[in-house]
Amino acid sequence: MKIWKKRVPFWIVPVLLCLLVSCQPVNSPQGDTIAVQRVLSGQELELQGISGEPDITERVRLAGIAVPNLTQKPWGSAAKVRLEAMILNQSVVLESDRTPRTAKGRRSVYAWLNGVLLNERLVAEGHAITVSNPPKSAYELRLSRAQDRARILGLGIWNPQDPMRQPPGDVSDQA
Repeated sequence: MKIWKKRVPFWIVPVLLCLLVSCQPVNSPQGDTIAVQRVLSGQELELQGISGEPDITERVRLAGIAVPNLTQKPWGSAAKVRLEAMILNQSVVLESDRTPRTAKGRRSVYAWLNGVLLNERLVAEGHAITVSNPPKSAYELRLSRAQDRARILGLGIWNPQDPMRQPPGDVSDQA
């Protein structure tokens, strides 16, 4: 036992564990690649070319998150501007959520661009919060961790000098 301790550096075990974890297979997103025609808000997109039909457009909503609406300034407009900067006039891979449609009939999706989950990116940058709707979403843990990071770092809606005081979409006439 003493020989093993003397010959193996103490840092080798954590390095081997990191290598083992990093070599795990990464699941690539499964879904349709569709062009984003317009960003309607920080959470809604207008897509062009649904099901191979170039003239058909569809509005979709990013799943698992809630984004301040445009009347909740400055957070709603900041979320929209950020989403536009990331994806406008690009094609994204859309994965349908386990709950396929919202109450308004819009498709609920996870959007990927170049291997980046855009729903998660908005949460990680403090532009959105996570929402948990049964059944649990496929990316609930990822979104939750991104939110914890943004909150700890004080990003966007979590900024301690200018925090958002009402939940996204909860706008009242009170001063």
